[in-house]
Amino acid sequence: MTGQISQEKVEQLANLIVESQRIVVFTGAGISTESGIPDFRGPDGLWTKIDPNDFTYQKFVGDREARRRIWHMHETTGFRFDGVEPNLAHRAIAELEELGKLDCIITQNVDGLHQKAGSSEERVLELHGNMQWVKCIGCGVRHPSSEVRGWIEAGAEVPECRRCGGILKPDAVFFGEAMPERETAEAQRRSVSCDLCVVIGSTLAVYPAALMPEYAVRSGATLVIINEGRTELDDAAHLRIEARAGEAMSRALTRVKQQLGIAG
Repeated sequence: MTGQISQEKVEQLANLIVESQRIVVFTGAGISTESGIPDFRGPDGLWTKIDPNDFTYQKFVGDREARRRIWHMHETTGFRFDGVEPNLAHRAIAELEELGKLDCIITQNVDGLHQKAGSSEERVLELHGNMQWVKCIGCGVRHPSSEVRGWIEAGAEVPECRRCGGILKPDAVFFGEAMPERETAEAQRRSVSCDLCVVIGSTLAVYPAALMPEYAVRSGATLVIINEGRTELDDAAHLRIEARAGEAMSRALTRVKQQLGIAG
């Protein structure tokens, strides 16, 4: 059951971080729920409010009315992250990078909170894209979501590319759409070469993204899972913490700094 984290588990996590040189952090929707972003599959998740079938790539491209509905949902549901702030877990992961411990973050999330917390853009591999951007599927030009939102507020029900007139799509991976090739290949490469893989806020049930921790385990990495609920790789975990990620990561980071002789 989810509950308070024992000091013993905090010490175990801190020791693993201190002893490791190439840490990969894999994050899912659960890390961002502490920032107020609903997850997708929970009792109050986004899929209880909207029809996931509207988020198929084929439907979006082939049906203008479906695009209109999706742009309306984009504006009225949990896909707007303007005022959302990173939480303790995001900030702790960013500090791991400052300490020279973090190789990369592999994330299933589309909210951009890792970068907002201070993680370097080049160290964040977004397997499912980023909803803070909109991309033309014709010419490939990208616009900030805030810019396209202005077009919608000015009356464009279905915004179109102002360069080529093509279809604009939120730059997140829809059902039936492949994950980005570069990010996926790089995530696999980093996973097989890490010595510690820390999974935070993911049930590891969505593939192919969930293959990354499996690659790490098969290559000999130590696996840590921090999640409120069971995951598909619990049996392979060296350490499992069933608790809120913010508390687990912030407490462990404090002990890491103490062990490394760093103030703060």
